[in-house]
Amino acid sequence: MKKFRYNPFLVLVIVIGLVAALVISGQRHAVEVANHQVDLAIDYESLQELAMREGLPEDEVLRQAKEAGITSLAVYETTFTKLNKNGKASAVAGSDILKSYHDGSLSDPAWRQLAADGKIVGTEIYVTGHDAQTWKELKEDIVRRLGQDRVTRMNVGGEEVLAVKAHYESFLKMNMGMPTDEMQKVNDAGFYVLARPSNYEDCTEDDVNAVFERMDGFRISEIVFSGKEMLGAPKTMKPTIDNMKERNITLGLIEAVTQLKFYPQTGLEVVSKDLGYDRIARLYSIPKDEQPKLKIDTAVERWSNTDMERNIRIDLLRIYDKPSPNMSLMETNMKYFRDTHDKLVAHGFTIGPASTFQAFYPSQYLRALVMLGVAAAVVLYLSLVIPRLNENRRIQALLLLVFGLCAAVPMLMGNGTKIRVLAALASANLFPAIAVLAQLDCVRRWRDRIHISFPMFVVSAFVALLGTGALSYFGAAYVSGSLADTEYLLEFNIFRGIKLTFILPLVLVAIGFMQRFDIFDGSMDDTEGVKNQLKKILDMPVKIKTLIGLAFVAAAGIVFVARSGHTSGMPVPQAELHFRAMLEQAFYARPRSKELLIGHPAFMLAAMSLWRKWPTLVFFALVLVATIGQGSMVETFAHMRTPVYMSFMRGIGGIVLGGLIGAGAMMLIELWQMVLARAGLSEKKGE
Repeated sequence: MKKFRYNPFLVLVIVIGLVAALVISGQRHAVEVANHQVDLAIDYESLQELAMREGLPEDEVLRQAKEAGITSLAVYETTFTKLNKNGKASAVAGSDILKSYHDGSLSDPAWRQLAADGKIVGTEIYVTGHDAQTWKELKEDIVRRLGQDRVTRMNVGGEEVLAVKAHYESFLKMNMGMPTDEMQKVNDAGFYVLARPSNYEDCTEDDVNAVFERMDGFRISEIVFSGKEMLGAPKTMKPTIDNMKERNITLGLIEAVTQLKFYPQTGLEVVSKDLGYDRIARLYSIPKDEQPKLKIDTAVERWSNTDMERNIRIDLLRIYDKPSPNMSLMETNMKYFRDTHDKLVAHGFTIGPASTFQAFYPSQYLRALVMLGVAAAVVLYLSLVIPRLNENRRIQALLLLVFGLCAAVPMLMGNGTKIRVLAALASANLFPAIAVLAQLDCVRRWRDRIHISFPMFVVSAFVALLGTGALSYFGAAYVSGSLADTEYLLEFNIFRGIKLTFILPLVLVAIGFMQRFDIFDGSMDDTEGVKNQLKKILDMPVKIKTLIGLAFVAAAGIVFVARSGHTSGMPVPQAELHFRAMLEQAFYARPRSKELLIGHPAFMLAAMSLWRKWPTLVFFALVLVATIGQGSMVETFAHMRTPVYMSFMRGIGGIVLGGLIGAGAMMLIELWQMVLARAGLSEKKGE
């Protein structure tokens, strides 16, 4: 029997790297804990709409929203669609004025005289103001948006009028600057302003400065730019950055619909980098077409999970437009706001302007030690699947020197961005494989010495699962230690090797397994290794039922990989959604299904296969399935936006409950075997 020895020097280097990775993860945890304040926001216009629909004074709706826990109201730039409704200004098409003149309904003598003199142009728009402050702001912004050559000042009956050359329908929708009256109303009601300015066409530095000057004097929680461009993009972004730095304003970035990275806006990367990642907060809003399908408690749970798992710090809520049973529309929405607030507070969040991550970039020396540890893990794995290498420690040392220099030197030189990603990828795949192979080596050493009762064997199998999980967590620490920094926590950078981590550990374990076991139960000499066993597999005659079985396995594999992530489009059954919701209520962090229901129970059944001396091929299949659980535990940590403590607790919950499920399955199988044995004994007595 081949014996694979574990080079103690490689193990020592791995442990040193692990200590460095744990130090980095501890620093990361402190940064994550400090970032715990969430801004509960809603559009100011939505509350105005709610007041009108319920026939209530606007001030009363604002008061109740404040009491329910809302902290910021999003204020967008005004438009003439809004101004025509609130009566603070109006824009009338010249063609409509002429129509009124000709049908006799134009009563104002000054306007009638202009029409009679031919001074009203049907293709122009005539703008008048009925509120002094609004009119002052409009005059500034119309010129900024359209240019002086398209705006003519007129005096009609002693009233100032602007004649504008523009397309009427487009003009009504055009943004006309941040309205100071709305921002004042929001602040007076006790809310912060979540400012939503948009960009200008051919934006100038003066345009940018004017936007920020208009917001001066108001309590601004964050700025979230509207539209597909940052203010000043693409050529005038420095004034935007300078103004935000000067005023210490947080930039809110909208999470993409795929829940990965951000809604694309021109200039996003430049503004974020130059402003500083420690001034960035992530914003999420439940999609408009999805919220009506969610009950209040489901939506509240969504917000709780969103803030805890994805580092969202600006929750932009929407109102429900239909009341819940036995409640008015007002009561429905206030309950929604209040329950969301209370749920977040119960999970340890404070409510107020969004907090941000402090600048977090771990020591390059700690990173270098992590890289050395990964290099040692690579060499260790190779030594555990290549017998000749396992016997030659000089070659192992040489490989460690080469791999270690390639990995650590770039980090010490202040570079190594790609090396970090490769190290994380290697850690996510190698450590679960090494953990499983270490357990297989224990099995080979002790399987013929197992003389304990079945209950004790179940306990031993559970302890072995915990031990294997602990070794896999080495990889989790290495993934975190390799990648953790502010840019990864905010998802400006993401780990892109997740799909590979679902498959590669299985391949790595399969190679190691076939170096240790004969999957054909003695029909081959186990010293012949992987090559000959693979050859025999390829030479095996295939029956139709085998092809059908392989088709099912392939389909399961496709589903397994496709259902990962946020962009697969693979639907989740309603029953599973309810099961997930139950787990979310029961655990600090919901265990992953592939660990809880697949990988960890398979580990326990793999132990059962040893106890019952099932065919080695069955043991092989169960070991591979068990590897899914170990790989998933590590892969969880590749989602860097999820706090490291939550990822840790998710894995602990999965391994404990999954092990218990597996133990239950072992007991049921043993009971079934006892029933069959008694039935067979009864048949013999009957004979």
